[in-house]
Amino acid sequence: MGIDPQRASDPLGQAMYDYHRGVYGTLRYRDGTRTRDGNVEGFYFQPRSAWADQTVERLERLAARGDPMLDVGCGSGQHVRWFQDRGCVTTGIDVDRWAVATARARGADDVLVGDMFDLPFENGQFRSLQCVGTQLGLGGSIEGISALLEEFARVTDDRALAVVDNYDPRGLDESFLGYRSDPRDGVAHRCFHFEYHPVGDDSQLVGPTLHFLLCSPDRLREATIGTPWTLVETLEREAHYVACLEKGA
Repeated sequence: MGIDPQRASDPLGQAMYDYHRGVYGTLRYRDGTRTRDGNVEGFYFQPRSAWADQTVERLERLAARGDPMLDVGCGSGQHVRWFQDRGCVTTGIDVDRWAVATARARGADDVLVGDMFDLPFENGQFRSLQCVGTQLGLGGSIEGISALLEEFARVTDDRALAVVDNYDPRGLDESFLGYRSDPRDGVAHRCFHFEYHPVGDDSQLVGPTLHFLLCSPDRLREATIGTPWTLVETLEREAHYVACLEKGA
């Protein structure tokens, strides 16, 4: 079974795009010999009626802060479309070109391919920002997360609200796929890659290994030091939490 080098970096987005077309391949997370189903439908194509109350409350809070709104790591565009439907001027960005193609095909008006570490936007362009999907952890370290938060601060205005999320490693152990321990309190790591087997295709699409820093809310608060952000609230559910960051708080 071969690896397609032209699509090797885009297995997750390719799985989204195929699913949107009604072609259901197999997406997996892999860490060594361990795998887990990628759950494309559950993560990227759930009907709004199935969204958790906490998800809707988070989106409503962002919408109430005002637009323009930026969705970092927009995936299939489901949240971009939610904001659009409420009249919010919204831009989505994702590093995966197939994810962006999926979002456009589903009706997201303003989505583009781009790097969240070097956002292609003007200073102060957005009033609110969402980065949900634990992408914040791709900063790789407390310092890296701080740098990413600085980039989010650059493209948002002085009254901005940002909503981000992560896993609190104090509630995790080696049973969590990709988990890597760290001797520091409130810090751990997660490493895995995506594999996608398209329907009717002998190729296997293999993505790069992703390294996430997992940090507790206290460690995230530490990462905001020296940035314009203040952590004002965390909404926790088991080992996962959502954090609300404000400027000028």
